[in-house]
Amino acid sequence: MLRPLVDSLVDLVLPRVCAGCGRTGHLLCPPCAALLARPRLAAPRRHPDGFPPTVAAGAYAGPVRPAVVAFKERGRAELAGPLGAALALAVTAVRAVADPGAPVVLVPLPSSRAALRERGRDHVAELAGAARRELRRAGVPATVGPWLGRRGRVRDSTGLDAGGRRANLAGTFTASPPARPAGLVVLVDDVVTTGATLTEAAAVLGRSGLPVVAAVVAATPRGGPVGVAAPGPGVFTVRSP
Repeated sequence: MLRPLVDSLVDLVLPRVCAGCGRTGHLLCPPCAALLARPRLAAPRRHPDGFPPTVAAGAYAGPVRPAVVAFKERGRAELAGPLGAALALAVTAVRAVADPGAPVVLVPLPSSRAALRERGRDHVAELAGAARRELRRAGVPATVGPWLGRRGRVRDSTGLDAGGRRANLAGTFTASPPARPAGLVVLVDDVVTTGATLTEAAAVLGRSGLPVVAAVVAATPRGGPVGVAAPGPGVFTVRSP
């Protein structure tokens, strides 16, 4: 009951501004939120071997890009709500293709220690938690499995192609999944570009004998969008508070 009042008081002191287009009144305005309600298969330009089947809620372009950057790099943690809802939509779409009706276990990709220190938070874990809540509200059994860890230091991947990024990440991830996961294992991340990070993480989990799919908020577009089965009418909306 207090949440609407608190939100109204916050708006009086610090009006909400859409992280995508700058329009006042919303964290993510309806037109920008609609761009994250278009699930599609992620298709990196140089499709790496072993890239898991991955669904993105939208394209990492236009207003979606600054919205994700604002959440990830500029401290706008309140965007976990709408972006987490978008991630839940992508999870539902990949579940509909991979194993309809199965419970899901969301496995967030861990950030490096340097990134955690710089940001002061684990933004992918925040997205996974928000997506789990959205999935449960929609009647989808969902849990979060923090099964992946990171070790060692990775050099800056700027300028590297998919092969270079994959080589740079080799040996970075560790996995500690249970022997019998209770559901479909879904790797989750904010954005996929070359696909190298998801590929390496999926390979590490795969060595434990787990079939893995993935879901992300957005994917770098490659030509025209590739559609996937919609999760069904009335299941999800990417709300724009």
